[in-house]
Amino acid sequence: MLRRTPLFLAHQLLGGKLIEFGGWEMPVHYTSITDEHQAVRTAAGVFDISHMGELLLSGPAAERFLNQTLTNDVRKLDPGQGQYTLMCNERGGVIDDLYLYRIADQQYLAVVNASRIDSDVAWLKRQIASHPQAAGLEFENASDLFGAVALQGPRVKEFINTCIVGSPIAGTKVLHASDLKKNQLAVFRFGALADCAIYVARTGYTGEDGFEIIAPLPTIINGIWNKILEAGRAFGLKPCGLGARDTLRTEMGYPLYGHELDENTTPIEAGLGFFVALDKGDFVGRRALAEQKEKGVSKRCVAFKMTDKCAPPRPHYPIWSGGADSRPIGEVVSGTQSSSLGIGIGMGYVPPQSAKAGTALEIEIRGKRFAAVVVPKPIYRKPAQP
Repeated sequence: MLRRTPLFLAHQLLGGKLIEFGGWEMPVHYTSITDEHQAVRTAAGVFDISHMGELLLSGPAAERFLNQTLTNDVRKLDPGQGQYTLMCNERGGVIDDLYLYRIADQQYLAVVNASRIDSDVAWLKRQIASHPQAAGLEFENASDLFGAVALQGPRVKEFINTCIVGSPIAGTKVLHASDLKKNQLAVFRFGALADCAIYVARTGYTGEDGFEIIAPLPTIINGIWNKILEAGRAFGLKPCGLGARDTLRTEMGYPLYGHELDENTTPIEAGLGFFVALDKGDFVGRRALAEQKEKGVSKRCVAFKMTDKCAPPRPHYPIWSGGADSRPIGEVVSGTQSSSLGIGIGMGYVPPQSAKAGTALEIEIRGKRFAAVVVPKPIYRKPAQP
C-alpha cells in the first residue's frame, strides 16, 4: 500500500495525476509540468511536501551532538535560523541531506528526505546511543505528526500575510511572515486553535523566493492549503506537482538524494563543500572529507546543457568526453527538459579534468550521442531586473 499525505483528497479534487514516489502516492502534475514550472518562475506555486520527514532533537547536549553528527556548523544558528547540512557516514558518504532549524536555544527541527526517514532515524539512534551525553538528548521522529507545503515564486510575498496572519510567538522576531529573511523561521498561530503552532520558514527548493510551512494535524495543513489557493488565485498561483519541483531544482543545480547523493558519494564530490565545516572540530566523516579536500577527488558532479535540440537527457544515460577521442567518462544523475531555457539540461559525475565550465561533452540519448557543454551552477539564471 502506498502512503498518502493529509492532502491526498485535495489532490484528487484538483485533478492531480497521481504517481508512486518513494512509497508515496503523490501528484506529478495537475495541468502540465511546463505550466506549473512557469507559474513558479513568474508568479507562484504551492507544493505538497508532507511526505518529507520531521525529526525533533532537544536538550542541553543537542547542539554538541548535532555538530558532531552533521557537516555544517550548528553553532552558527541563532533561534529562528536554519541551514542546509548533510549527515555522513565514516567514509564521508552521504546518509542524507537536510535542513536544520534551531527553534529555540536547546530545540531543533530537522527536515529530511521522505525516502530516508527510516535510515536517518536508525542512524541517529545509533549515534545517540554511543554519545557520552546521551542523557542530555531527547529525540523524536515526528514525521507522522506533521504536514507541510512549499509556497514558491516571486509574487508569494505579496499575499503570504493573508495566509499566515499576525505576528509570531517564537523564533525570529518579525511583525509579519513576509518580514522573514532567507533561512529564517518563526512560529505562528493558525486558525481558531489557539494552541496550534505552525512553523514558517523562508526557504525553498526552486531557486525562487518563498516559504515552507510545517503544521501538525491533517485539518490544519488542509486549512493552510485551501487558504493559500484562495489568497494566491489573484496572483497567478497554481498547485504544482513533483514534476515541476524536479525541473525547477535541476535548473538550479540542487541535489536530490538518490541522484546526486548517496552513501558512496561525498559532499566534496557533489560540489557541496561549502556546507562542510572542516574547521569546527571533529564530526562523523570529517577525516575522509578533509583528505578529499587536500588530495582531490576522483569524480565531480557537473551541470551541463545540451547545445542543440534533442530529446532530454535522463538519469543513467552515459556521458562521453567530447572531441575526436570521445569515450565514456561518466553517467547522468539528473536530466530533464528545461522549461525556462527550452533545451535539455542535467547533472552528472565526470573525472575532475572534465569538470571545468566550457568543457565539451556528449550525452548518449537513445543510442545516439548529442553535444553538451559543462556550465556553472545554477544552469538557469533569472534575467537582471531593469
